[in-house]
Amino acid sequence: MKATWNGVTIAESDDTVLVEGNHYFPMSSLNRDHVTFSNHKTTCPWKGMASYYSLLVNGELNTDAAWYYADPKPEAEEIRDRVAFWKDVKVTAS
Repeated sequence: MKATWNGVTIAESDDTVLVEGNHYFPMSSLNRDHVTFSNHKTTCPWKGMASYYSLLVNGELNTDAAWYYADPKPEAEEIRDRVAFWKDVKVTAS
């Protein structure tokens, strides 16, 4: 699978975990050149607290476009050290 935004590959891996329709990529597959800080957080009743990254590509910012669970609840352990995307990030078969 490949995650792209604004013409740039943000993550690519053949090892994703599909949860609730979202592909969670290994953190190691993340293109850190285009990832920037976000202090946004949300809570999922069964996965736990999500933290976010924003994406910066060609001078354009996509705020809070990626999320991850640094310490997921036991029911969501399979997505530990993984990141998922939304907000116009295209996730397609590579």
